[in-house]
Amino acid sequence: MVKNSFSVIITKKIKNYNKQIVIDSDKSISIRSFLIGAISLGISEVKNVLESEDVLSTIACLKNLGVKIIKKKPKHYFVYGKGLGSLVIKKNTTLNCGNSGTLARLLIGLLTSNPKIEVKLKGDHSLNKRSMSKVINLMKEFGATFYPNNKNSFPLKIVSSEMPVGINYKSGVSAQLKSAVILAGLNSYGVTNIFEEKKSRNPTENMILQNSNVIKIKKNKKKQNIIKIYGKQYLKPFKINVPGDPSSAAFFTALTLLNKNNLLMIKNVGLNARRAGFYKLLKKHGAYIKFKNVKKINNEIIGDVVVKSSKLKPLKVSSEYYVSATDEYPILFVIAALTTGVSNFKGIKDLANKESNRIIEMQNIFKQIGVKCKSNKDQMIIYGTNKLKNNKSVINVSNLGDHRICMSTAILSLTTGIKSKIKNFETVYTSSPSFLKTIKLLGGKYEVKKTS
Repeated sequence: MVKNSFSVIITKKIKNYNKQIVIDSDKSISIRSFLIGAISLGISEVKNVLESEDVLSTIACLKNLGVKIIKKKPKHYFVYGKGLGSLVIKKNTTLNCGNSGTLARLLIGLLTSNPKIEVKLKGDHSLNKRSMSKVINLMKEFGATFYPNNKNSFPLKIVSSEMPVGINYKSGVSAQLKSAVILAGLNSYGVTNIFEEKKSRNPTENMILQNSNVIKIKKNKKKQNIIKIYGKQYLKPFKINVPGDPSSAAFFTALTLLNKNNLLMIKNVGLNARRAGFYKLLKKHGAYIKFKNVKKINNEIIGDVVVKSSKLKPLKVSSEYYVSATDEYPILFVIAALTTGVSNFKGIKDLANKESNRIIEMQNIFKQIGVKCKSNKDQMIIYGTNKLKNNKSVINVSNLGDHRICMSTAILSLTTGIKSKIKNFETVYTSSPSFLKTIKLLGGKYEVKKTS
């Protein structure tokens, strides 16, 4: 895991390119593969794992919970699951979730209905500031207890439920909360019913769909999904080859679109419709984006993404896009800032509770380069231009601990040639450890400056 902090300095605009790249593996699927493999009965095999800090934190937590995980070779692991309720740990041990909100919330769900768990949870500086109130309140419905009372952020102590019983839950935009409920429901008595009022990302459901005794998904009269989790069953082990992460691919898609005479193919990307809102939105606004070699593997859609430089229209983004493009909003803001006209983003209030307040931080970046924007807690309006005059500006990003802000600023600087000094860049290793290598492969230049 990365320990040394470093900054990245970019001073030059990237030249045009015609390239083919392979992107970092999907973080969400990698994390879930280990968590679900740990409670399956038998040996699960996971290939092409994203070996980022968030995933390594997941492996470390599970090993502390008594799960045997063997690394056969780089990106290739075996998870020796002992079934539901098999996690064990010495009382008051501390588990460190690092920077990962996904791991934190899903692990809480997993531990809630596992018997005789009494453990402390913490994260890094950034994660410890994020609210866990929603997942805490949901897990209390299953019977879990959290200490100190009325504290909604890490560090926290969780005591698992002695008699977990399935609940009814109306899910919204958060796939993490929905997944936490699914994981808690797996080892609870009775049936857990999840009413999907909004279709959030579904890698958790897709991974356990082979278990027809455990999960059933039906439609109600409103054509909304009802997910039924039948508790106290068993999960079969699985084999999975993790696809490329569409969120990581989004940054190189933006770099290609915004610079002239570029052509890029990104191989083997996860294209699940519930995660492809970024691509759908940009195609609607004039982007040349094509999906090729599309296939379905392990209930996930996978294919190659072909991108060409394009003249985009201002982005009009309704709240319905948020759920399928959550992680891509900072780079969408960059695209809007460099596209002539007024772009409008609605339904973005949850961006305030990410690794940083992404609404405020992106505004701060745009202010430094003279791009006008205004926001309230649920909307951002950006007055974009493709003719920035103040190239003597310097974009400074402080120690935010937010990988998406770091990556978005790098793309902004490479596109415009405006100098940037991005501190705390090591946080990008939480999701995209090959980000800088891929920038270099495409011809981008940068300087790395160690700060500790």
